[in-house]
Amino acid sequence: MRTNWAGNVTFTAAQVVEPTSADELRATVRGSSAVHVVGSGHSFSPIADTAGTLVSLSEMPQVFEVDGSTVRVSAGTTLATLAVLLESSGLALHTLPSLPHITIAGAIATATHGSGSRSLAGAVRSVEVMRGDGSVVELTSAGAAVSLGGLGVVTTVTLDVVPSFQVEQTVYEDVAWTTLLTSLEQIFDGAYSVSAFVDWQGGATLFVKHRVGDPAFGFPGRAADGPRHPVVGQPPVHCTLQGGVPGPWHERLPHFRAEFTPSVGEELQTEYFVPRTRAVTALRALAEMSTVISPLVQACEIRTIAAEPQWLSPAHDRESLAIHFTWVPNTPAVLALLPRLEEAIAPRPHWGKLFTVPPTLLAARYPQWDSFRALLREHDPKGVFRNDFLARFFGSAGT
Repeated sequence: MRTNWAGNVTFTAAQVVEPTSADELRATVRGSSAVHVVGSGHSFSPIADTAGTLVSLSEMPQVFEVDGSTVRVSAGTTLATLAVLLESSGLALHTLPSLPHITIAGAIATATHGSGSRSLAGAVRSVEVMRGDGSVVELTSAGAAVSLGGLGVVTTVTLDVVPSFQVEQTVYEDVAWTTLLTSLEQIFDGAYSVSAFVDWQGGATLFVKHRVGDPAFGFPGRAADGPRHPVVGQPPVHCTLQGGVPGPWHERLPHFRAEFTPSVGEELQTEYFVPRTRAVTALRALAEMSTVISPLVQACEIRTIAAEPQWLSPAHDRESLAIHFTWVPNTPAVLALLPRLEEAIAPRPHWGKLFTVPPTLLAARYPQWDSFRALLREHDPKGVFRNDFLARFFGSAGT
């Protein structure tokens, strides 16, 4: 793997390795002065890059151990694979991202969320981490899950799970912008998961994922007369089944089918989190910039996320509105626009997507910022996992 999924990041690593055992991984970590782990390559920021050794966990032995309401699983497992294993055991995750092809460790390290009200990091009981000296520790603190790859190589993750459940998905079209804003709380609380795709021209489309057995809610708009793709004009053949047909959680919560593996990402992505109490204000501020947003955006998805204790989760300690932009693949134009958006809404950005918020401002938006810096120093004192991305925000090793 020499580039990320979208091709906007070229990895600078001197070598890429795929260890097949804990001993091979330990030898790799001990034998390199700089190491970082890459998951599925779906990040759009250089968060996974390193000048040293880039490690993929895709060939490590699979771990899947159920213990009551928890599961211990190998960190390099994709969420699609884990979902099938859980469903066969009558269990489920509370959420799945739009693309279930990403790895568990990658999703957790960046607080990636999905359908439902929490990120996957919100289900983490503990992570098992191999540090730079090859030692392995189990970490349970609120700073360990969303670690940006900075504490070491996460080898296994223990997650909370729930009994399997059924979901039905319906798409509602022609929802007026004013209706979305005035009824925002009711709309997003109306189902297990609600995604509003807005066009910044005065309309929205709702992708509603209703857990079978939950109370019904009367959503605005009209039910679509056929399957829809979140990006207008794209064929919906790879989307999960819509039309209100009940099915297993893992076949409805993602927007896209697990059997469809994306090979080309002709897009860039940004995601901003603002307090839910400022949701309407933020959306109105962005709407005022619709003339500069619209030419660059392919899709914009809005979701709500529950408050989480994880120190570096963008939803740390506050209910949040997540505003996700899928941009056209024009990096200079997108990067030129982002500061305007960030100044208007003062967000916490998704770590694995494009943003330009400077370190000083970002540090002020996370109350446990210094606690995480201390955690980095404790578990990676020599800076083996401190790549340029981490150094930019948290300083070099020893600082």
